[in-house]
Amino acid sequence: MTPHRPKAHPILPGTAEGPLLQLTAPLSFWGGVDPKTGTIIQVRHPQCGLSIAGTILCLPATIGSSSSSAVLLELIRLGKAPAALVLAAPDAILLIGCLVAREMGWEAPPACELAVSGQRKLPSGRVALDRAGHLTSSKQA
Repeated sequence: MTPHRPKAHPILPGTAEGPLLQLTAPLSFWGGVDPKTGTIIQVRHPQCGLSIAGTILCLPATIGSSSSSAVLLELIRLGKAPAALVLAAPDAILLIGCLVAREMGWEAPPACELAVSGQRKLPSGRVALDRAGHLTSSKQA
């Protein structure tokens, strides 16, 4: 029997591996994430105090601000960005940070789209994302 491999739609294709961090509430990168550390600082956020650095970050939604792209760009520059973004819906503002980083020659996280219902089916622990959008336990990767 083949294990279920959730498949997301690649928005910015790439590969990544890291611990899965599934957020249970929307997050604003502007004012919600410390760009120097990657720590969630949005005080009313359920995962406040956790670091997004190096994670496969699942976002059920984002709270928009045009400055979110700048915060993500700074996270990338400082090596504190998520390893990959798994978005329930594309967020053009947030993705601009990844695109600008790639244009500057920096390693930016890949991004993919996966509905919240699909995010809930992801394996726990370390997860790998491939260029086609498959998300698997890194033991299977």
